[in-house]
Amino acid sequence: MTKRLYDLAYGRSGDKGNIANISIIARSPEAYAEIKARLTAERVKAHFGDLVRGPVIRYDLDNIEALNFVLYEALDGGGTRSLRIDSLGKSLAGALLYMEWES
Repeated sequence: MTKRLYDLAYGRSGDKGNIANISIIARSPEAYAEIKARLTAERVKAHFGDLVRGPVIRYDLDNIEALNFVLYEALDGGGTRSLRIDSLGKSLAGALLYMEWES
């Protein structure tokens, strides 16, 4: 059965210059175990394709059952330089939560 990551988690995103960060917060301890095992930095980078030109680093936040991803070179230069509709990356969490998730 195909689901979306949003069935397992909530998300928030932010920015600083040309760097974006996305927090994925699990809806339950079981969801966190599954997300932690399967949502790698490489998978996040592949999901965004050419939008993220630099590395993606994952930080595990076990105490709050969340993962934080830092995406370098992800905002086409940042808010003052980018011509993207979302130059601050506020929609990136929603884009990641829309990832297909096989269970």
